[in-house]
Amino acid sequence: MSRWFVAVFALFGLAATSVALAQDAAVVNAKTLKVTLDNPRVRVMEATLKPGDKEQMHSHPSYVVYVIEGGKVRNHNADGTTSESTFTPGQTIYRDPVTHWSENVGTTTIRTVVIELKPQ
Repeated sequence: MSRWFVAVFALFGLAATSVALAQDAAVVNAKTLKVTLDNPRVRVMEATLKPGDKEQMHSHPSYVVYVIEGGKVRNHNADGTTSESTFTPGQTIYRDPVTHWSENVGTTTIRTVVIELKPQ
């Protein structure tokens, strides 16, 4: 196998990985996310994660999370780092753009409203 072929194959592999990391949250997590509004300015989704539920890797632009029902969540970032948070009902969180996946590591169902902000 030529070095050229190996180099081209490696580049296609990296491109495919980048595409996989930037998946649309509503598409890859259709079981846990429901789009309730989508217009040129925002996309609003209701997210429900039962205990043990795990999302697929996806991306968000800048967004806001409003917690309806809280619980303990672990976020897995594209760079391999993780963080844990406890959501409380009524909490509002702003987040910068991110590629990640989340899992409910608690004992309660987590329900949130996710509001993605679209560039103007």
